[in-house]
Amino acid sequence: MELKYNPVKDCSHKILAISDTMDILNGKWKMSIVACLCYKPMRYSELLKEVNGISGKVLSRELKDLEINELIERIVLNTAPIAVEYRITEYGNSLKELTNTIADWGMSHRKRIISGMTKG
Repeated sequence: MELKYNPVKDCSHKILAISDTMDILNGKWKMSIVACLCYKPMRYSELLKEVNGISGKVLSRELKDLEINELIERIVLNTAPIAVEYRITEYGNSLKELTNTIADWGMSHRKRIISGMTKG
């Protein structure tokens, strides 16, 4: 049996996959949180400082969503006082290449727009 290329069906599958991805990583902050945690585990207060502009309430909600989707894990440290650290899961680490690609594109885009502004 020969497989036939069906561009409409292939496009539909990609659009569905992109939609699923965007549903999980929706919003302004989730990719930034994932990107931070891809490099090192962080405590709540560290994330609050690192993710510029996020409120505490929003950070808490985003961390819960990321944990539900198994992208990060919440670790209660055996310290006094008790501290909580967030870490990327092995599954969540599969997004590291995506965060790097998005960051690279964003830097190129910023350069392009800024250079366009100085030309005009």
